Amino acid sequence: MLRYLTAGESHGPALTTIVEGAPAHLPFTIDGLGEELKRRRSGHGRGNRMKIEKDVVEIVGGVRHGETLGSPVAVLIRNTEWSRWSEDMSAEPGEPQRTLTAPRPGHADLSGMLKYNTYDARDILERSSARETAARTVAGYVAKQLLGTIGVSVLSHVIQIGSVEAQTERVPSPKDLSAVDGNPVRCFDQAASEAMVQEIDKAKRDRDTLGGVVEVLVYGLPAGVGSHVHFDRKLDARLAEAMMSIQSVKAVEVGDGTQTAKRRGSSAHDEIYYNDGFERKTDRAGGTEGGMTTGQPLRVRAYLKPISTLMRALDTVDVRTKEPEAALRERSDVCAVPAGGVVAEQVVAVAVAQELQRMLGGDTVEDFQASMERYVQRIEQY
Repeated sequence: MLRYLTAGESHGPALTTIVEGAPAHLPFTIDGLGEELKRRRSGHGRGNRMKIEKDVVEIVGGVRHGETLGSPVAVLIRNTEWSRWSEDMSAEPGEPQRTLTAPRPGHADLSGMLKYNTYDARDILERSSARETAARTVAGYVAKQLLGTIGVSVLSHVIQIGSVEAQTERVPSPKDLSAVDGNPVRCFDQAASEAMVQEIDKAKRDRDTLGGVVEVLVYGLPAGVGSHVHFDRKLDARLAEAMMSIQSVKAVEVGDGTQTAKRRGSSAHDEIYYNDGFERKTDRAGGTEGGMTTGQPLRVRAYLKPISTLMRALDTVDVRTKEPEAALRERSDVCAVPAGGVVAEQVVAVAVAQELQRMLGGDTVEDFQASMERYVQRIEQY
């Protein structure tokens, strides 16, 4: 079963990802991974660093001639700006020339400084940075490749930025992914997209930041992925954990979650019909019941807070002098919600792939596919 570990700091020499549990014969290329990493850097509202920041990928284990071997996959994503940071971030013994003693509100800085007994916020912010999601994209790419071998697709779209909400009566399908990615804010509603761009531009003029909501959709899953028997096997619980692990995410919703809480039971659930198979006319539950998939598209949303670093610095306190101070401005994004959707795809793909592997097993892609075929046939004959 897929599991992964990442290491590295935002301005360090490289990010490292090790992915264990990928079956043999899974397609894996630098170009394919590069496309996923490029998507993570996208979206109107990103700062100049996204224009400079390039993801130089090196595969150092687990892949041969474009396919996984079944052994752990190891990837380095090198920092092309390392020469500028080699002294500040050196691993050699010594003391940093510059220390950051004014923790930023909304970041991990102060809590981390207290926890690890350091007076330099850089000891914390380098690892807590959302740059870490580039390393997680490696695991997401592996998971998406695996899901693709059995016809399962994962995509995301932005449904809200600031106060601007998109119409969601019609949601994108896998064939619409290029249209979503080609949109400046990755929104499927063109009218809302234009309003979102204006909202971002206004926030930029005001030297402020914006959050929003992204929705991840998973197509092609059969019923029964996940489990009702243990709390940590429930798929919706796994998805909530995965989403909440993303920097800036403050809430997660499966299906119509928050709206369902306001409804009566008679209009809250997805009634069951039979017509050459079990069907539902609604998808209020977001494709899960009792911790398992229902066979409908899986639908989960993540709510991202506004970026905590503003062009007009928030108030803080110097941890040494205890005097008022202006917070450090480490980067200048106005809105990272479009990219947040891409990251959400990666973590959802991993969670879904893990549960499918738990169900189906298989040391090779062919074994995994054959097991899925047998499972689907059994359901169809039920």
